[in-house]
Amino acid sequence: MANTIEIDQHFKLLARFGYTARGVLYLIIGGLALTYALSGGQGQTTGSRGAIQTLIEQPYGQVLVALMIVGLLGYSAWRFTQAIRDTDDHGSSFKGLAVRAGLLVSALTHVVLALWAATLLIGSGGGSSSGSESGGFLGNQLGQIVFIAIGLAIAGAGVAHIYKGATAGFTKYVHIPSSHKSWAKPLCQFGLIARGVVWCMISWFTIQAAWRASQQDIASVNEALDRLHSAPYGPWLLAIAAAGLFAFGAYSCMEAAWRRIDPN
Repeated sequence: MANTIEIDQHFKLLARFGYTARGVLYLIIGGLALTYALSGGQGQTTGSRGAIQTLIEQPYGQVLVALMIVGLLGYSAWRFTQAIRDTDDHGSSFKGLAVRAGLLVSALTHVVLALWAATLLIGSGGGSSSGSESGGFLGNQLGQIVFIAIGLAIAGAGVAHIYKGATAGFTKYVHIPSSHKSWAKPLCQFGLIARGVVWCMISWFTIQAAWRASQQDIASVNEALDRLHSAPYGPWLLAIAAAGLFAFGAYSCMEAAWRRIDPN
């Protein structure tokens, strides 16, 4: 029994470290994008991989990236546990299974990100693969269907984030101390809504790419932010989105401190 309790405590610590790692990534993504928006286009936007590359360029960068890898793997382990054991009681209804499937996808994507960071750490590269294979895959009907399905799944996740932020649904799992609730709750809501909007943009670009069979139209987070910057009133829109992504990073750090984590 004592060993089980000790394992649970270590797992909870690892999961909280995972939320912190995700928070740091979004603080970097949002911070760089906000600087880009407010400086008249000086600098650049970035996504998760770019944020990790930014980390490795800092003093003690290899140590920071090694810690990030541990955090990403911890976050993935917690997401797998949420999906398989249904720790948040989503149930086996269609909605519940959809949420749990999303948690499983999140676990897999963070494992992939951790593996990419590991290759970067050991100097094996980390550059993106060429678009020829994706372009070829999009050139047939099956590829288009797959990418449309991916786009719709991303849209679903985006809408879920917006809904979760608008309704403050996260408070069911994140117990914000009453002394901090007046500022922490709206900050978390803003962060979730902003991330949801960016994901919906990525979904739209992905579905457009599948419809046109053009890999060039597929966007990542930084590409979505760049397109937002080039729109009418783009710097202002980008500044709002960037501030929201920074707020989402802060929300993840709050989850590290205050989220209910029960692996059993």
